[in-house]
Amino acid sequence: MSEQYIEISTPDAALSAIIHPGTAPVGVLIVVGGPQYRVGSHRQFVKLSRALAEHNIPSMRLDTRGMGDSSGAKAAFYNQTTDISAAIEAFFSANKAIKHLVLWGLCDAASAILIKLNQHDPRIAGVVLLNPWVRQQQSHAQTMLKHYYLKRVFSKAFWRKLLGGGLALGSSVKGLWQTVQQSKQSSKTSTASLNVTEQNYVSAMLKGWQGFNGPVQVITSGNDLTAEEFLLLCNREPAWQHNLKRAEHISIAGASHTFSSEHWRSEVETASIRFVEHIITRL
Repeated sequence: MSEQYIEISTPDAALSAIIHPGTAPVGVLIVVGGPQYRVGSHRQFVKLSRALAEHNIPSMRLDTRGMGDSSGAKAAFYNQTTDISAAIEAFFSANKAIKHLVLWGLCDAASAILIKLNQHDPRIAGVVLLNPWVRQQQSHAQTMLKHYYLKRVFSKAFWRKLLGGGLALGSSVKGLWQTVQQSKQSSKTSTASLNVTEQNYVSAMLKGWQGFNGPVQVITSGNDLTAEEFLLLCNREPAWQHNLKRAEHISIAGASHTFSSEHWRSEVETASIRFVEHIITRL
């Protein structure tokens, strides 16, 4: 079986997906998040699927509605559960060898996967989350204070620019003050509502993760603000901290958000394949 394009019909969109071959009983559904550039760093999804196929692990790369070649109006990542569910059914129908799935996602796709876990599905045997998107006004402000403004203060280039008159000091001070105020705001939201919105999606992610009993692999980049925000949340909130501690956490030093070098991408592929093979041995 070679790589195969399929179209997944939903009531209001036709979703595009590519299935890669394999006869292992566990497949990998790769949810492609955010507007994707088809070459360059995001070529990693194709390379990951082909690496999985070399280990006889089938996979499906999914474009959610309004993304890539899929039709329909683009849905916010926190409202992609319907598309992920449709893809799961299509994957099982297309490959009768698979009995379980691992859900794999980068950034907001990782967030969408955790939200999907609020719908219990025993066929989901594990999840791989890369740099999950948890951005909120407070967490972003705290990350900026620690990893942007603090670095600037100790940067020679910053002081050269300041003393040379090339820095708008008033605007910089105003921006810093606003960031400090935002960092003090409360980020608590209710988990009671199943209506996921921009205001409560982080709580929905947490609830989905807490209710999932399968293995979780978290891969974070060493040079990425999105990863720093996620780790800050896990350090600050006991419930998030507990979830991360019971997961397999891999930090790739120096890696960019999209793991955009051959070395970093290879580390992600190796970790993902090992994770899936471990699940297969446990079935």
